[in-house]
Amino acid sequence: MAAATDRICLGAIAGVHGVKGGVRIKSFTETPEDIAAYGMLTDETGKREFMLTLTGESRGQLLGRIDGIDDRDTAAALKGLRLYVERSRLPEPAADEFYQSDLIGLAAVDTDGARIGSIRAVHDFGAGDLLEVALDEGGSTMVPFTAKAVPEVDVAAGRVVVVPLDGLSGGASGDSGQTQDEQS
Repeated sequence: MAAATDRICLGAIAGVHGVKGGVRIKSFTETPEDIAAYGMLTDETGKREFMLTLTGESRGQLLGRIDGIDDRDTAAALKGLRLYVERSRLPEPAADEFYQSDLIGLAAVDTDGARIGSIRAVHDFGAGDLLEVALDEGGSTMVPFTAKAVPEVDVAAGRVVVVPLDGLSGGASGDSGQTQDEQS
């Protein structure tokens, strides 16, 4: 089973807003505004701290200010920065819930229980979550994180059931499971 991470990513700086250091924030919390409810946020290492104050919303993203950031150039330098909080400051998930970070490192198995690989990452490129599976046979593949493609997540048992798709274990398409970059 994968070890729980010490920090959970709550969101990311998506860009700047205005000329006085405002930022646009993409929140990964269930209720987007909750990103500011946990107080001081950090970078991935936990060494840099950021106090975020929300100021509004625009085009599906939150708007905010970070203490000490008062000009556009300094705010622009933060674009892409992921904002974390100590896991201990978050509520424990219910029995049938989990944090996405809990999936990293879990075994990916097919519907017969045969190991395919392990979960490398959870991505959201805008059209829904994808699980990146590092295949045991080499390469990796993306699997839509839907009930149809991933019918079971068992964090306690350390596994995720993945319905075989083209590209997994030499699927029907003949794809080796390698990403497009690896095939080039």
